[in-house]
Amino acid sequence: MFNPVESVLHRPINAWMLMLLLCLGGLWALLTLGRLEDPAFTIKKALVITPYPGATALEVEAEITEPLESAIQQLPQLRRVTSRSMPGLSEITVEISDRYTSAQMPQAWDELRRRVHDAQSGLPPGHLSSRVIDDFGDVFGLFYAVTAEGFSDRELRDLERFLRRELLTLPGVGRVTSAGLPSEAFYLEVSHEKLTRLGLPIEHLLNILQTENSVEPAGQSRVDDQRLRWVVRPGMDSLAELAALRVGLPGATEQLTLADLADVKRLPVEYPDHLVRINGQSGFTLGVAGVADTNIVDVGQRVEAHLEHLSERLPLGVTLHPIYQQHEVVDQAVRSFMLNLLLSVTIVISVLCVFMGWRVGVVVGATLFLTVMGTLFFMRVFSIEMERVSLGALIIAMGMLVDNAIVVAEGMLINRQRGMTKSQAATEAVGRTQMPLLAATVIGILAFAGIGLSPDQTGEFLFSLFQVILISLLLSWVLAIWVTPLLGSYLLKPSAQNSSQPDPYQARPYGVYRRLLAAALKWQKLTFVGLVVLTLLSFSGFGWLRVAFFPDSNTPLFYVHYQLPQGSHIWATSRDIEQLEDYLLAQPEVVTVSSFVGQGASRFMLTYEPVQPDPAYAQLIVEVTEVSQVNQVMQRLRDQQPDLAGQLRLERPMFGPGVPAQIEARFSGSDIE
Repeated sequence: MFNPVESVLHRPINAWMLMLLLCLGGLWALLTLGRLEDPAFTIKKALVITPYPGATALEVEAEITEPLESAIQQLPQLRRVTSRSMPGLSEITVEISDRYTSAQMPQAWDELRRRVHDAQSGLPPGHLSSRVIDDFGDVFGLFYAVTAEGFSDRELRDLERFLRRELLTLPGVGRVTSAGLPSEAFYLEVSHEKLTRLGLPIEHLLNILQTENSVEPAGQSRVDDQRLRWVVRPGMDSLAELAALRVGLPGATEQLTLADLADVKRLPVEYPDHLVRINGQSGFTLGVAGVADTNIVDVGQRVEAHLEHLSERLPLGVTLHPIYQQHEVVDQAVRSFMLNLLLSVTIVISVLCVFMGWRVGVVVGATLFLTVMGTLFFMRVFSIEMERVSLGALIIAMGMLVDNAIVVAEGMLINRQRGMTKSQAATEAVGRTQMPLLAATVIGILAFAGIGLSPDQTGEFLFSLFQVILISLLLSWVLAIWVTPLLGSYLLKPSAQNSSQPDPYQARPYGVYRRLLAAALKWQKLTFVGLVVLTLLSFSGFGWLRVAFFPDSNTPLFYVHYQLPQGSHIWATSRDIEQLEDYLLAQPEVVTVSSFVGQGASRFMLTYEPVQPDPAYAQLIVEVTEVSQVNQVMQRLRDQQPDLAGQLRLERPMFGPGVPAQIEARFSGSDIE
């Protein structure tokens, strides 16, 4: 059997080099590891959006949704297809089976696009091309609401463009998105009577508008060695230019301006698709996503500093309201981890010093410290970011990381007290325990393998848990048989009481344990019955525990989902949400209320599931002062909610992949009514 003790004790330089490497590597990793809030996982879901203007929901279902579903059902990677047919729009949700990895997803989406494209020829005239949306991976963890009271719609769009361009110049910023900006349109109110009198068909007028608004090449010419390109600009860059557009009458040389034929106006769109408010004030959102595998804490600090610098250049009345700042959450989690790590090492060393002496405490504590630093080093090597799951894995493993070192150190201590030399003590302790310790370490790793190696989305989310425990426990075993004997040879001394008590196991605590063990073996049936009763009591106690694979998040936020009957106008939804805003803002615990009418917010957390556009839907993100106040504010809202026509559903953010609802049911039948 391989025993490294002799080589370690005779050539300690190798062990010291290993310890130095782990210390420096762990420090390097601590400074350079990517820091995220949640581990990355692949969202195996795509949307197929097909507009069919003018069609009823039944026509969309029969002529668009069903043919596309039939084509999509032929995908071999398919898990489930769900659809929603609305007036003028088909929305199909495609979910890929869990057995396909993230590396296989691009191929699955390519096959989906091909099948959707091939199915286009069988769709009716009048539909617009289907669009496949599979990019749900960007997380806009720096999420702001921007309000500018008294600003025009054009000024708001200019403000958004300025902020977006400025933020995209920062290192580490991958993408910036906005939502809720007001939209404007040119409206032409044409008199049908006037067109008839002039003999001008409406189709002719529409053709002129389309032609004049297109950009076409006008040719080029050569002047000496220069090539000059001619450009004809479209004539509808402003309301005045549109109104001055010349329209020729068929069969005549006369021309009229568009203002002579129609009332030309520039107004906000009558039916906006998205409304955003922060604390009751209208605005728009700005979301910032970092580059993949970047340190979101550094990115967030850069964004904050740059926005602070830009505040001097922004007009008066512009206010940025943070809705969610991922970098602060991550930074707090890392700080908590470092504090917990320090406390864990301190507690372990203190307990060992009390019960086994300060020498054993220092040996085991040093091995534990090296194990943690080495784990961070290998996390950096294998690109495992510091996030909630990987940090949680280190905390979970902390109690197991000391086991191997304690067994070896305790064996060496006993051998030294029996009078062995330090070489004999280390060789005997390691040779007797290294294989049992390896088996126990492997068993501990396998206990978490079922979670980390699960082929579904949960397994992908928790894979770093398995990785970190695998690395840390194996490293603890290597250090226990490699480093602990070396440190023990320096610190563990033979007992001064060797002559009077040659066998330490004859001490009173060991005697008490020996008698209890002998009694258990003598009264085997009674012992077995006692174990069965204890097991049954443990199972019954599980009934008092809340059952959930992922717990609620400790972020002081909760969501309010509001749904009116399908077909409701977005302004009706907005009117009801104003009542909810007034109620929530009157609660003393509430800090901010962010409202999103017509669709959900941008994905500001990886575990957040954005809701697709629906004029009858609205969502509120409510921030309270402390996380302990979330449940009581939610319960108060359930009991005292305003009298509204729609359905209200409250939800807390959760760790892990989110789900739309905890219970889902489907009702089907031949009579659609």
